[in-house]
Amino acid sequence: MTRYSRRGFLAASAAVSASLLLPARARAATDRLSLTAGTRTIEVNGRAATVLGLTNGTGGQGLTLDPGQRFAVDLTNGLDAETIIHWHGQIPPNAQDGAPNTNPMLKVGERRAYDYAPRPGTFWMHSHIPQQEIALLAAPLIVRSAEDVAADRQEVVMFLHDFSFKSPDDVLAETTGSSGGHHGGAHAPAPMDHGAMHHGETAAPTGGMSGMGEMPGMSGMGNMSGMSGMSEMPMDLNDFDFDAYLTNDRTLDDPEVVTVERNGRLRLRIINGASMTAYWIDTGELQARLVAVDGDAVAPLAGTRFPIASGQRMEIDLDMPGDGIARPVLALREGAHEQTGLILAPQGAAVPRLATRAETETPPVAGDMRQELALRAVSPLAAREPDVRQMVMLGGAMAPYVWTINDAVWEDHRPITVPQGARVEMMFHNMSMMAHPMHLHGHVFQVVAVGGQPVQGALRDTVFVPAMGSVTVAFDAGEAARWMMHCHHMGHLATGMMTELQVRATA
Repeated sequence: MTRYSRRGFLAASAAVSASLLLPARARAATDRLSLTAGTRTIEVNGRAATVLGLTNGTGGQGLTLDPGQRFAVDLTNGLDAETIIHWHGQIPPNAQDGAPNTNPMLKVGERRAYDYAPRPGTFWMHSHIPQQEIALLAAPLIVRSAEDVAADRQEVVMFLHDFSFKSPDDVLAETTGSSGGHHGGAHAPAPMDHGAMHHGETAAPTGGMSGMGEMPGMSGMGNMSGMSGMSEMPMDLNDFDFDAYLTNDRTLDDPEVVTVERNGRLRLRIINGASMTAYWIDTGELQARLVAVDGDAVAPLAGTRFPIASGQRMEIDLDMPGDGIARPVLALREGAHEQTGLILAPQGAAVPRLATRAETETPPVAGDMRQELALRAVSPLAAREPDVRQMVMLGGAMAPYVWTINDAVWEDHRPITVPQGARVEMMFHNMSMMAHPMHLHGHVFQVVAVGGQPVQGALRDTVFVPAMGSVTVAFDAGEAARWMMHCHHMGHLATGMMTELQVRATA
């Protein structure tokens, strides 16, 4: 991935970056960029694998925009099937959002122009068709700020995914155990046969969140018992066991080794593009500072382990020591042993061999809400009483494998309607035994309560709602249009966990 530094010696290492190089050259604000949705080949576990991707004009995956540069992009569908690409976390006009309920599908060979002023921060782009996202039709979207350019630090992107040698249809068939019929709408998976269901169960964590130790920066918060309303009941995790877990298209058998400077400062831009997997980011011996989530700054939060659900992003600052030792940054699969990551290595450092499986099982991300409670937005929403309060019920079960919003699947959904400009306070109340990363298109919301505990939390576009718990968010209703709202777990989305927020114009 692209590495930025004002130190000259890094220029050579940037030149040998792998196929995920994100170009960052000076461009005129009116320059148009190109993206092509197509197939590509990567190597996984020593085997060649054909996957999908979003290839830029220089042959790399994804885009990096300079400060003030418009998102002026020509997107071509080079696949043999229709597609639709969503600019996750951005707020374009609704007609450019890339959602299949409001935008026409991009036909085979069709090219479509996009043009809007982007939000700065760490974002990503992906197909809004579950099978295509499972097949890695996703890539980073980095929008740099003037502060990024002025900072004397190196930038490293970690794009996380989960990968299977099976076809996406087979992955969804085994995940859902479907016996025909589907609930995902016009562009959801076709009917599927019964398959083996891959998932684990763990005791739902209580307020103390045993197993993780104390996260730095969170002392004095107590055990927060009752914050999620959960009891000691089994919690469903990891619906499918993938063949590999990737960072920048690579496993730890052959990880990306990023050349860094001794005593240098780094910013990690971490994107969880995994279709069904939540991770703990583990910086090991390196003390880290979490400084942004989902593209918006937070008051720095110190630690070495940070949870990240599907669809979420985080920016972490690291200071490399001067000892010249290479150090990994890992992403640990929740409730399992698998791990992925990359290695930060000063010039001349010995690069360690790392296993793809940890010795001990990583505790769940789902239910551990200490980080969410500790985060504070640098630029919170303006204080304002809600005009609308809305309860959104999340439901479903592993058998039968159907997931719902307000007791309905997508085909039978009842849109949530709010007036344009209204301050909306929305509680996601999860009545299922699985956590759900809930994503709202076209809006940024602030976390204002977790399990009934008020908090002036982070600004987000995707929030992880724990099993049998709740998270309340607030936002100001934007463009009068239909905006998709859904779970970002592809198995849940494919079986109907999606609805619309309809913002209506006021007289």
